[in-house]
Amino acid sequence: MPHFENSRSIQIAADPATVRALIEDFHEWTRWSPWEGLDPDLKRTYSGPARGVGARYAWEGNKKAGAGSMEIVGATDEEIEIELVFLKPIKARNTGQFQVTGNPEGTRVVWAMAGQRNVLLELAGRLFLDNLIGKDFDKGLARLKAAAEG
Repeated sequence: MPHFENSRSIQIAADPATVRALIEDFHEWTRWSPWEGLDPDLKRTYSGPARGVGARYAWEGNKKAGAGSMEIVGATDEEIEIELVFLKPIKARNTGQFQVTGNPEGTRVVWAMAGQRNVLLELAGRLFLDNLIGKDFDKGLARLKAAAEG
């Protein structure tokens, strides 16, 4: 199965600890996730620790929001790794990663997602999915920036 990877980055005028706190706590994702608002009746379930490794978030919603779960499987001062399981509209298992690097201007964040997809999804990915994911990441990073700087 073909491998894919998408990533986007942004510079945020806030310290790395502030940015990491917004990423490592799934409750905070309602402030910046690009997918917030797709379903006003979205069902959210949080489990495990409040933040960091083992924190888990599951969702179930309408056709736009779909259903799935995320779990933080690795976290250091500079990297947060998330296992993503999508159940609807398409079943998939991917890895999400945030690199959070301090610098004199604040923090550089790189958001990436990688995984495998079948040949049909690979074609669709190259035609339009990769662009849509990139736009979502750009939107989410802009919201993360606003939340961290605000």
